[in-house]
Amino acid sequence: MNMYQTRGVCSQSITFEIKDGRLHHVQFIGGCHGNTQGIAKLVEGMEVQEVISRLDGIDCSGRGTSCPDQLARALKAAVS
Repeated sequence: MNMYQTRGVCSQSITFEIKDGRLHHVQFIGGCHGNTQGIAKLVEGMEVQEVISRLDGIDCSGRGTSCPDQLARALKAAVS
């Protein structure tokens, strides 16, 4: 299980697993529960690179990042 400490967003951290290049068991700690649950369900089983390409750079209220963007950053860190 991977854990990533978020920065600049309401959620505090994200946990996830990568198995055979696919994303599983995404869980955001904190943040907007409904939105983060939705993100987690939508990306379940997707290829990691596809998730990164879809979520990278999404901004929340001018913060320069968002919970989806933080997930993309977490995945980039995990696969580099």
